[in-house]
Amino acid sequence: MFVYAEDMTLRQGSFQEMGTPLSDVPFCVLDLETTGLSPDTCSITEIGAVTYVGGEEIGRFQTLVDPGCAIPPTVTVVTGITRSMVVDAPSIGEALPSFLEFLGDAVIVGHNVRFDLSFLNAASLSHGYGKLPNLHTDTLRLAQRLVRSEVRSMKLRNLAAYFGSPVAPNHRALDDALATAHVFWSLLERAGSIGVTHLDDLLALPTIKGARAVGKLALTDRLPRRPGVYTFKDATGTPIYIGKATNLRSRVRSYFAGDARKSIDAMLRDLHTIDHLETCGEIDASVLELRAIAVHKPVYNKRSKPPQSLHWVHLTSERYPRLSVARSPVESRLVLGPFRSRRTATDAMHALWDATGIRRCTGRGNGCAHAQSGQTACPCSGAMSESDYERIVQSVVDGVARPELLIDPIQRRMVQFASTQRFEDAALVRDRWAALALAIHRAGVWADLQAAGCVQACGPDSVCLTIDRGRMSAAWRSGTSQPFALDGASDITDSPPSMEAADEAMLLWRWLMQPGIGIVSHSGPLPMPREPMQLAMVRRGTLSRSPRW
Repeated sequence: MFVYAEDMTLRQGSFQEMGTPLSDVPFCVLDLETTGLSPDTCSITEIGAVTYVGGEEIGRFQTLVDPGCAIPPTVTVVTGITRSMVVDAPSIGEALPSFLEFLGDAVIVGHNVRFDLSFLNAASLSHGYGKLPNLHTDTLRLAQRLVRSEVRSMKLRNLAAYFGSPVAPNHRALDDALATAHVFWSLLERAGSIGVTHLDDLLALPTIKGARAVGKLALTDRLPRRPGVYTFKDATGTPIYIGKATNLRSRVRSYFAGDARKSIDAMLRDLHTIDHLETCGEIDASVLELRAIAVHKPVYNKRSKPPQSLHWVHLTSERYPRLSVARSPVESRLVLGPFRSRRTATDAMHALWDATGIRRCTGRGNGCAHAQSGQTACPCSGAMSESDYERIVQSVVDGVARPELLIDPIQRRMVQFASTQRFEDAALVRDRWAALALAIHRAGVWADLQAAGCVQACGPDSVCLTIDRGRMSAAWRSGTSQPFALDGASDITDSPPSMEAADEAMLLWRWLMQPGIGIVSHSGPLPMPREPMQLAMVRRGTLSRSPRW
């Protein structure tokens, strides 16, 4: 065995950041010769490796290995390694400690590297060292991504010839490792032209699907590894997708690799430029993302796109008020919303019907079917006085203000259905309650933030916000003097004027409720915490779902 190394102190002892520049990453290019193809039945006969940092060679490792068994003639014909050559060589158990010390924490590079790793991991596990923890990259897969159209075959000898390697691969470990290294540096030069400059870029490159994605990867060059909001734009400058990230570069590059959704492929097809806005942290990025989507309504933001129309549940102004769904808030004793869809608003209205018995009919008469079955009151028929009906109306108003008053009648109705094996009806009641409970909770959060006025708070990640009546008006990192100013709140309102405003208030409230958030000041009363209402669920797994907050 012989080991040659230049000044090994040049090697970087550890690199923890996946965003490490490639010039700072230690690479160990290796190759093995073996007695066959399977690590379960075959053994290593030779190890060759070369270590580089910043493109400069800093060490070599080469040794023959006694496999402890005969070397098949077919292998000898290919490699030239005979039994007599390895008879005095160390066993893998003797060679492995020196090789692992040489390898250190370097990123392993190989051609069809999975083959070499399978043998190394088998040997390392069998001798008690455990599976190799090193990251790895494969020149075969890199070449398939970068030069497939230029080279007919991806075999090492063809690639080495194409890139003009001074060492020709000859099925001896060290020479093959040196040829692989030349191919690797040539491929890195190609990859650098499309924006692969850091370790995470390199590791993700083989998973990028399609020439279109590879060609547009350079659009991510300017993205920092910082929190912020990114905007994909088409050739006309129109935003087609808006997102937020704690690491802009990593998140945006993830769209180019490993995402099989057809919508992503279509989005990359339309992508022409990428803009970004760096933020203090995740919370202000989330708020800015929400606002930008509401303004631009990008075509590929399907899940987070604001609804085309909103709905509110309110009490009518009739002599005998009833609940109704409207597309705009109205002057009323009770207004609940906004809801994203009429269906959700109707579910919440049904829950209030179930809990209070307020009338459902829309006109005078001798009583609707629900009144005849005892489910609702029917003052229109004269069977109930105005004062008695007023108590029912007031129970609706009180129930929205104090939702715990609604839980018992809802729960009784669920139990009644479940006890008679009407589980679908019980689940329907449960889902209606979930819609109502969420709406009540959101209304309470909105009211609390409106009353609190201007709130300043800081998180454990040093991100500080000014929240003006439920709307973020400034963000900064503690210790910095210049806050990131944003539009503040408008006039005080009883209910959110838009879905975006409601969503932002909930987003900020959830942030305020997190452990470690310190409230610095608030200009009005700030009741905390406001706990969302829960409902005791009825037996069976189908009835165990809780409202989402």
